[in-house]
Amino acid sequence: MTSAMTRREILAGLTALGVVRLPGSAHAADGPLQFEAARPFSFEALADHARRLAAEPYVPPQVRGGGVLDRIDFDTHWKIKYRSDAVLDVADGKAPVSLFHLGRYFQVPVNIHVVEGGQARKLIYDEALFDMPSDSPARDLPHDVGFAGFRVMEPNSAADWLAFLGGCYFRSAGELNQYGLSARAVAVDVAMPTPEEFPRFTDFYLGPPSSPEHDLSITCPLDSQRMTGVVKMEVGKSGRVIMDIQARFFARADIDRLGLAALTSMFWYSETDRDRRIDWRPEVHDSDGLAMWTGAGERIWRPLNNPTRVITSSFADRDPKGFGLMQRDREFESYEDDGVFYDRRPSLWVEPKGGWGAGSVQLVEIPTDDEIHDNIVATWVPEKPFRRGDEIALDYRLTWSKDDPYPPEVGTVSATRMGRGGIPGQPRPADASKFAVDFDGGKVAALSRDTSGVEAVVTASRGTLSRIDAYSVKVGTAWRSTFDLTVDGTEPVDLRLYLVRDGEVLTETWLCQYLPLPEDRRGA
Repeated sequence: MTSAMTRREILAGLTALGVVRLPGSAHAADGPLQFEAARPFSFEALADHARRLAAEPYVPPQVRGGGVLDRIDFDTHWKIKYRSDAVLDVADGKAPVSLFHLGRYFQVPVNIHVVEGGQARKLIYDEALFDMPSDSPARDLPHDVGFAGFRVMEPNSAADWLAFLGGCYFRSAGELNQYGLSARAVAVDVAMPTPEEFPRFTDFYLGPPSSPEHDLSITCPLDSQRMTGVVKMEVGKSGRVIMDIQARFFARADIDRLGLAALTSMFWYSETDRDRRIDWRPEVHDSDGLAMWTGAGERIWRPLNNPTRVITSSFADRDPKGFGLMQRDREFESYEDDGVFYDRRPSLWVEPKGGWGAGSVQLVEIPTDDEIHDNIVATWVPEKPFRRGDEIALDYRLTWSKDDPYPPEVGTVSATRMGRGGIPGQPRPADASKFAVDFDGGKVAALSRDTSGVEAVVTASRGTLSRIDAYSVKVGTAWRSTFDLTVDGTEPVDLRLYLVRDGEVLTETWLCQYLPLPEDRRGA
């Protein structure tokens, strides 16, 4: 299993913005786990506090000993280890908790509380809780500097499967025990003309779960310049990682684009567009597509892109059944990476509880030239903007898994490929591109190889379609649709495709935003 904190996560800059640094003094700390006096705890009380806080001016978080923290870079930070004999046991051994130390990239402290019997006790920071080199800069920090976050460990193991570190981000290794994409409670003004705002969890209340299905309860107050809130997560790992979430948000000021149940991932390139591949590996991505299950019941697959400029795509819906950033390609040979194992990266599915009303699933794709940058955001954006004084109550489930937790009855997209248009052996038109989309599983897999009457329904937002075909691949159970698109210029083209037979829809809908290369680079 990979570590909960990677170099890419640090470089992504998850630390909250707008901090204030205060000077601090060194102090030698020693002793076992120590807690402050117990105080009453409830989710409802924290929600009431967040509501009141939203009516008050924002107070930026304080960073103490900032000059010292700047000296704790990635390598120095990784030498600071939380002691295995100091793990927090908050759920009868089912979910041991280890803590992260502050450092250059995580300078804003969070409060850690242990909940039992309706009472919460705040854990007191102690340098002695960490093993660190004798010359570590961390020894020069204030004696009560605080913690950066925490991770949940496998019982009797050095491996972790859930981590909270930076802003309101959190990650799970899923059922294949490999970290990949992240989730976050909210995304504020992503891809807007104004700078993005990063709300942060200020406290973590860790306690036993409320049901046998889960291993741990985590409650997290949230604060930022324009909003407050509290999020409660009941989490469990039994193969797949399940997180049942209650969220309550309060607007301190107007927010034009509030993203709920936000997912953040990385997509550099895949088999789809070989012309853009510059690395030796065949594919490099944490997720290869956005899956959606609309309120009307349509299943949709949108392959991800690495565009040359920031592109936001909106998919209007009402009361969606779910959406997620998925890693469908599970073949090691697709990536040939035995260091970070992209074939094991988890898929993450959002399942709303109750009606979410009108809004849209929004997909933001940001250019990247390396795998160290998270450049994909998928989130639910309500139709109504979030205005000062507004409140939002949102319940949903997150599933970190290998496969779709709700496999559709229809066939799903298993591959998207592009290349030169035209006919082999004949002159190839420079303005034509060929698409080959494979579908497998469900109703498609039930077809015989000789089934007749299967047709491809294809539309394009611009350009001319030709040579449309649908046929069995003759190897396995997949069916393939191929077509040519002739188009001028480099502006995006929205494509839509699905297979039918005798009026019956056989597949999910393939939605592709094609980004044409300049003519002199097509088919190179």
